[in-house]
Order: sequence, then structure tokens, then C-alpha cells
Amino acid sequence: MNNLQKVDDWLRSSKKTVVLTGAGMSTESGVPDFRSASGWWTKTDLQKVATVDALEFNYPLFHEFYSMRIRLLEKCAPHEGHHILAKWEKDGILHRIATQNVDGFHFQAGSKCVDELHGSIYTFRCHSCGQSASKESFLAKERCGHCQGYLRPNVVLFGEMLPEKAWQNALSNIQSADLVIVIGTSLEVYPVNQLPMMTKGKKVYINKEIASHASYFDCILEGKAKEVLIKLDELLSTNK
Repeated sequence: MNNLQKVDDWLRSSKKTVVLTGAGMSTESGVPDFRSASGWWTKTDLQKVATVDALEFNYPLFHEFYSMRIRLLEKCAPHEGHHILAKWEKDGILHRIATQNVDGFHFQAGSKCVDELHGSIYTFRCHSCGQSASKESFLAKERCGHCQGYLRPNVVLFGEMLPEKAWQNALSNIQSADLVIVIGTSLEVYPVNQLPMMTKGKKVYINKEIASHASYFDCILEGKAKEVLIKLDELLSTNK
């Protein structure tokens, strides 16, 4: 039995399956991966722009970076892999998605049970008073109408805590899962990289570049997220 067939069997027998996705899930939608060798991580020092320090002390750079990301995402859309996960949820095969991505593609593809561990780039607030703001106000570089503070997307910046509700949902669902499938993440970002180890169920790792510390997974499928999900979905459909 090859690894694809093994995961197909586990998907069929699992009473609770949870998926954890990272940047590699979105790269096939045209979204740059900041961490891969060919990604924007090598061109842009996120430690300087995706931080509270940049927001507070170098707002023009912070604003330029996130405005660019927002406009870039407007040209991108969920790919077939996102739609497959949404279909699996509808069919009762998949029960929850936890994602490190802020692009909202899982929701756009039709998934409903999604925890956004690093927030969303589509909603905005004042950094000082927390008042909600519009995308238009942020892109226009307006200040908060309530306190004149800086506006920001509701994403988790380096050094900030993850959203408590999303984290607790992801943790409890992974702890009680029969099967956890990790897709498109380098497993380098703490604390999300700890989540796969919190389950007593089977663990599957799908990624184009296999992390050296992926040895604690029960099964590894090397390849692009969309391509592997298409193959798995074909197996599930063929053996119905």
C-alpha cells in the first residue's frame, strides 16, 4: 500500500479529521511564500515590517507593505485544493481547519469551520484604541476617527499573542482528532508548530519541501498542496 492509499484509508475511517494549513497552501493561488528559498522571505525582512515596532515607529513602511499585500490578494483566488477541503467538510470527511494564512481563501472556497490562527488581512482596527475601521480607510492612510491612532489589519504581528478563541478551538479539536493533516507549512513558527504534536491520532504531513523535523509524522506526502489534494480526492471518489 502506498502512502496516498494509506491516507485515503485513514480519511475513510477517521471520525474526526482536522487540517492545519500554512503558506504552501496558498502559493498555488499566486500568493508569495515568505519562507521558502525562492519566496519573498529572502527579499523582504519581515522582522522589520511585520512588527509592532514598525507599526509604531515606521508606519510608512508598515503601511506600504500591508497595502501591497492587500492589493496583491485582490488578484488571487482559492485554488482547487481549497475547494476540495470545502467539499470534504460538506461531505462530513473533514471537521475543522486551522490555518496560519490570513488570506481568507478557505472561507472564500466555502469552508465554514475555520480557525484563523494569525488573524485576517481583510478586517482592520485602530492599533491604539481597538476601534474597527474599513479597508478603504486603511488603504487611504487615514488615522482613527476616534483617537487618531494608526490603523492596521487584524493580523498577528511578530511578538503578538495569537487570537485566544482561534487558538483554543484549534488546540481542542486537534487534541480530540483521529487524524491531523498538516499542509504547506515549514513547521518553524511557534506556537503553531506545536499543534501537530498535541494529537494522539494519526499525523500526515503534506508539503513541497519536507522539514527535517517532520519525522514524528506517521505519513509524509511530498508535493504541492493542490496536486496532492487532487490525488487524494480522486482516490476518495473512486473508492466510494
